[in-house]
Amino acid sequence: MKLLPKDERFFDLFQQHMRLLCQSSALLIAGLRGGYERMSDISKQMEALERSGDEVIHKIFRTLQSTFITPFDPEDIQTLATTLDNVLDSIEDATFRIVAYRLDPIPEPAVELGRMIDDCCQALSRALAALRDRKPVWDDCIEVNRLENEADAVERTVVGKLFGSQIEPIALIKQKEVFEILENTTDICEDVADVIQNVAVKNS
Repeated sequence: MKLLPKDERFFDLFQQHMRLLCQSSALLIAGLRGGYERMSDISKQMEALERSGDEVIHKIFRTLQSTFITPFDPEDIQTLATTLDNVLDSIEDATFRIVAYRLDPIPEPAVELGRMIDDCCQALSRALAALRDRKPVWDDCIEVNRLENEADAVERTVVGKLFGSQIEPIALIKQKEVFEILENTTDICEDVADVIQNVAVKNS
């Protein structure tokens, strides 16, 4: 990579947000595996993580306004901040809906999708660290893409089975929406991976 400016504040803030993101994905999978009561227990923690993430994003944008030379393009900094925040928002939204819809028991495919979200966040964390250290990001970004494809296949299969079952219509709608939100979270993770790859290419 080209020698980037030494100002590390943005990377510090991005990694701070990434830690919150990984905490939220770990909390999500723990809640999904623990069942509805466990999801109810973690909902307030998830809201707090989401608020903390918002605070970090605000710091990133304030720092951007006051910084003349940035480690990479300001537009990419904005996009990376926004997409990271979208992942955290989506995880919190999934938690909220599972609790609000009283999804009990939690279907196994939801747990499977939660695992993929957590794996995506771990891969993104490694990719962001590699970007900061000027190391290759490709393997971890490709892993996010693979996980998104896997999540898409799981969501399509389970939704197809839902409509072929005798499940009560309201319960069907609740499950379908939760599956779609969880799968969409992996889509947003892929957006983050795309931004990281784009920055890496621009600075290679």
